[in-house]
Amino acid sequence: MHSLHFTAETSSNGVVERDFTVGEVPGVLWSPESGGERAPLVLMGHGGGTHKKAPAMSGRAQLLVTGCGFHVAVIDAPGHGDRPRTAHDEREIAALYRARAAGEPEGPIVVRYNAHLAELAVPEWQATLDALQELPEIGVQGPVGYLGLNMGTAIGVPLTAIEPRITAAVFGLHWPDLLAETAKRITIPIEFVLQWDDEHIPRQSGLALFDAFASREKTLHANAGKHKETPRFEADSAVRFFARHLGRTVSPPS
Repeated sequence: MHSLHFTAETSSNGVVERDFTVGEVPGVLWSPESGGERAPLVLMGHGGGTHKKAPAMSGRAQLLVTGCGFHVAVIDAPGHGDRPRTAHDEREIAALYRARAAGEPEGPIVVRYNAHLAELAVPEWQATLDALQELPEIGVQGPVGYLGLNMGTAIGVPLTAIEPRITAAVFGLHWPDLLAETAKRITIPIEFVLQWDDEHIPRQSGLALFDAFASREKTLHANAGKHKETPRFEADSAVRFFARHLGRTVSPPS
């Protein structure tokens, strides 16, 4: 079992940011500056080609910490951020760039590559969750949420399907291929984000993945726009979703 080691710490605007490692996997934990009582934990999966501190990750973490007092953790996916790329990573990325340059569909390559990364990342996330729950400010009894779009969904769906500690999740922006069957095993509350005019993921494909979840409570957020045009207010919606299901009150912006 790998222990969590903090390697750096900064603080600003009421949020403490702590870099950590679990084994050789680097991550970051954002927490309320005030400390104090235990609070729920939200795990976030970043998108393909980005990293644990990408603006989307740090921005959502800021909202979750300051709005609800949550702890928020992200780890670099294999081949991303501070982790080295393997020869397999390089081949898949090159194939994606060739398809993009030729105007060919990217979906088959992304689905295949993300499935490979998920096989590696799911046990890493479980080890990270084990280590985080050893912290006194998190503990083993508190609720856990998961938020991840794009590649974050490709990793988060199989993780959530086997991880009973996750009790609410936000997914979206991914193909149903290889995920729909797994989604059928998920029954926790789900919020799902879909871009109605997505140039990569056909509308019916996005709807098929949403439909696959067996959750009695699941909400579809379909927004006009292309793949990378998800409205910023979806981040605020995710905060409200987790506040409802992880047991917190949303604080108004100061």
